[in-house]
Amino acid sequence: MGTVNVNRNVTDVFYRYKMPRINAKVEGKGNGIKTVIVNMAEVAKAIGRPATYPTKYFGCELGAQTQFDYKNERFIVNGSHDAAKLQDLLDGFIRKFVLCPECDNPETDLLVSTKKGTISQGCKACGFHGPLEVNHKVNTFILKNPPNMDPASQGSSLTEGKRSKRSKKGAAENGGDSANTSMSNATSEADTSASGQTAADIDIAIPKKSDEDDDDDGNWTADVSEEAVRARLQDLTEGAKSMTISELSEKSEKERMDIFYETVKQKRDAGQLDNVQVHKELAVEADRLDVAQKAPLILAELLFSANITQEVRKYRNLLLRFTHNNLKGQRYLIGGLEQIIALHANKLMDKVAGILKLFYDSDILEEKALIEWSQKVSKKYVSKEVAAQIHEKAKPFIQWLQEAEEEESDEDEDDSDVEIEYNERARVEPLKKETVKPTPKKVVDDDDGEEIDIDEI
Repeated sequence: MGTVNVNRNVTDVFYRYKMPRINAKVEGKGNGIKTVIVNMAEVAKAIGRPATYPTKYFGCELGAQTQFDYKNERFIVNGSHDAAKLQDLLDGFIRKFVLCPECDNPETDLLVSTKKGTISQGCKACGFHGPLEVNHKVNTFILKNPPNMDPASQGSSLTEGKRSKRSKKGAAENGGDSANTSMSNATSEADTSASGQTAADIDIAIPKKSDEDDDDDGNWTADVSEEAVRARLQDLTEGAKSMTISELSEKSEKERMDIFYETVKQKRDAGQLDNVQVHKELAVEADRLDVAQKAPLILAELLFSANITQEVRKYRNLLLRFTHNNLKGQRYLIGGLEQIIALHANKLMDKVAGILKLFYDSDILEEKALIEWSQKVSKKYVSKEVAAQIHEKAKPFIQWLQEAEEEESDEDEDDSDVEIEYNERARVEPLKKETVKPTPKKVVDDDDGEEIDIDEI
């Protein structure tokens, strides 16, 4: 089976953090086909996470249901999936939920607050501690099943785990402590089964509950009204960042993009978009909202007007943070530019070639993204007629790009065809040193006719 580096981007064979390769076995056939991850327990132990987390992550990524058999350590994903595919998906899980965002070290712990609905990450190597800046469907599962939960107490399967909770609760009602008994009776069976907690967790948590805690538990979900969202956006670094992971996972992409739009608009109106620290905060916010790829589309709408030639220079550094080495982000930015050009067509349509060259010269848009865009007229952002007109106006610049590329390739070919003839004599015979003739000494005749060396006088 062998082992691999936990962080497979590290190629060092002496890397100390190793994990077993995933061993997957396909069982059943037809609609009942499923993939059993035979060694998921060992893999999970190596990366320091419960085996249910990566298994549930696989299910979310593959759009498949998952099953957990804790007693027999069988972790199942419905459907047929090969081990190599699951190994690649595991890399994504490790990058999002295991590696430290500061030092890329896997010696991290997830700190889950079920009551507050937050997930934090702490690194034992560099001391980093902060909120998990990942928005994924599996976050909701982690919140309901924190890592300190004992899997053994859940029984041999999820169904048996629920039966175990009911039986333990009944035992507590009959012979347990009076305080625990009264509070257990106050907790409905429907609530305990919905929470996903084990009976052991409930017995530990119940004595610590108070009236104040009960009030919080009933409404920890955030208020998503327009007023509440606006209030959170008033302070990006504190209020907005405290929005829980579960809230974000429940929002649609459009809602998350609207939140990012309002954040950028607030910073723009406050005149803060020339601040590098604000650029970093906006990049973090886009990642947190999981809209980083489409962020350039929002930036184009908010930053550009008919004076785009001046504005692109002003906001170059901010745009580079979202488009540098990011072809997908550049494609969305070009879509945003199409919208701006269409909006100010009377002023900008004739300047399309110059505008695109300005973005190219500023390293915001790369040659590959521009040429790919030029090959197809799309009505995704503007009407087909306007898009065709923009492509027509861009032709001189695109043609210049293609010719420059061809010239560079021709030069490379010419260089590769050059033959070098070696002269054996040049290799054997050393270069002759240039001899410097000594300056002749000046002599004068004395009165007696003898020659006198002036240098010796």
